[in-house]
Amino acid sequence: MSTGPGAHSAPAPTTHDTPEDPVEGTRSIRKSSMFSSLKIRNYRLFFIGQVVSNTGTWMQRIAQDWLVLSLTGSATAVGVTTALQFLPMLLFGLYGGVLVDRLPKRPTLLVTQTAMAVTGLALAFLTITGHVEVWHVYVAAFAVGLATVVDNPARQSFVSEMVGPDQLQNAVSLNSANFQSARMVGPAVAGLLITGVGTGWAFLLNGLSFVAPIAGLLLMRARELHPVRRAPRGKGQLREGLAYVAGRPELVWPIVLVGFIGTFAFNFPVYLSAFADEVFHVGAGTYSLFNTLMAVGSVTGALLAARRGTARLRLLAAAALVFGTVEIVAAVTPSLWLFALLMIPLGLFGMTVNVTANTGIQMATDPAMRGRVMALYMMVFLGGSPVGAPIVGWITDTYGARVGLAAGGAVAAAAAIAIGLILARAGGLRLSVGWNAGHPRVRFVPREEQKEQEEREELAAAA
Repeated sequence: MSTGPGAHSAPAPTTHDTPEDPVEGTRSIRKSSMFSSLKIRNYRLFFIGQVVSNTGTWMQRIAQDWLVLSLTGSATAVGVTTALQFLPMLLFGLYGGVLVDRLPKRPTLLVTQTAMAVTGLALAFLTITGHVEVWHVYVAAFAVGLATVVDNPARQSFVSEMVGPDQLQNAVSLNSANFQSARMVGPAVAGLLITGVGTGWAFLLNGLSFVAPIAGLLLMRARELHPVRRAPRGKGQLREGLAYVAGRPELVWPIVLVGFIGTFAFNFPVYLSAFADEVFHVGAGTYSLFNTLMAVGSVTGALLAARRGTARLRLLAAAALVFGTVEIVAAVTPSLWLFALLMIPLGLFGMTVNVTANTGIQMATDPAMRGRVMALYMMVFLGGSPVGAPIVGWITDTYGARVGLAAGGAVAAAAAIAIGLILARAGGLRLSVGWNAGHPRVRFVPREEQKEQEEREELAAAA
């Protein structure tokens, strides 16, 4: 069901007051159990559909790349296929958000999910009958990308109608755990199918997997949804959406931060393949192990976020800083197994950044603007890796894998520090460094509290 790098669907409240403290976060959410949002019937149907369809999505990704490589013998052709799948989001992502704000979400999702199912089944027919050509795969990838332009923001907006504001952190985290779990299962199943019966059967199963989310959408109870006001048709709605984001620091700066991290620090296919081949001189099995351990960390991070009861932007900045620091440490690690183990915290803190940014942005957004705002977020997140891959690839080829990974981590850490300070200033906070019970303590405090603390220290020194 999901077609992006993560299942970024999450609810948002119907209120949208701007927070007084952008660093503390957009809104606190009461702490709940790890799987509390699954108690809601409509969301449970949605989640089960994703379990099935996400696995099929990962199967098709592996089979698609393998098929193109088999037909052409060219890694460049594989890159063209990936580019075609992401190109529609880069070109039309914001327009997709405008459409989503105008349209009813459940019928829209029925159309997009059906379109992706038909694409998978058509590719399966062509492959199994032996008539497939590389241009067929190109067309299929572009068609899936077009459907994604509307499907991604529609799914994110629709979850808010299923669960309401209280389950925001829980729902977005469970969706991310769902997608990352499928990331571990789907490629393995695809590998067995490709070697056993051929790539066409992986496409067939992916096409059939959309039956689950489509059935879930049809079985939902409309009376239990939380409908939101749709934006009326009008001119200038795209510019209106951009202006809306630009005027709110709690929206624009998390998007900027995710953009830097997605462009320079999340290009793990480039980094990990280079480390496997050039640094540790191991094969595809170890490269797969790196990805599996990262997926384990991502699932762990998503489940921890599901249990966490808040979505604070200071957590976003802190997680981004730790994520960048771990990348730098991994870059200089001499041991293969220590490097492999560091993939777990990389996945964990990367997912924390993802979930916290997504949650905070949705909570701070007017429901009538949510499609446009989340389309911009997804365009930045999904579009970052294809744009940054050639840059980090050149750095890695020219200066080595260790320098490439360290540079990506440095960009993430620097962006986290800079944007954290910007958000603190916007929230009227100052950095406070002191001691608490014999231990150093670094935190952001209101300017008034900082001033009072300095006055107390001056009086104590004078005494």
